[in-house]
Amino acid sequence: MKAQTSIILAIIFALLVATFAVINVNAVPVNFLFFTREAPLILIILISVLMGSMITASFGFVKIYQLQRTIRQLKQEKQENTAYGEQELLDSNEESNEDEADTNHSKQ
Repeated sequence: MKAQTSIILAIIFALLVATFAVINVNAVPVNFLFFTREAPLILIILISVLMGSMITASFGFVKIYQLQRTIRQLKQEKQENTAYGEQELLDSNEESNEDEADTNHSKQ
């Protein structure tokens, strides 16, 4: 449900940006620090939205990568702890079996 809501909101946002861009087709001066050039406002709007989306997506990908790495580390720790716990359980069972054998041997 969350994915569907995100897709619907993205489509609505894209339509709003496209409508806004199509309405603003006049050429405007763009200052590139060292020189100024005229460019259609529609291109400026669309390029700005595209760059903003790419920057946002890159932050999202970095966060996903970090979370996947954390999950991998936690799974490895869990596996190590489980193996350690199983080994402890086996050791304690062996000790209790030895104690029972000693007790049974002493009674005889």
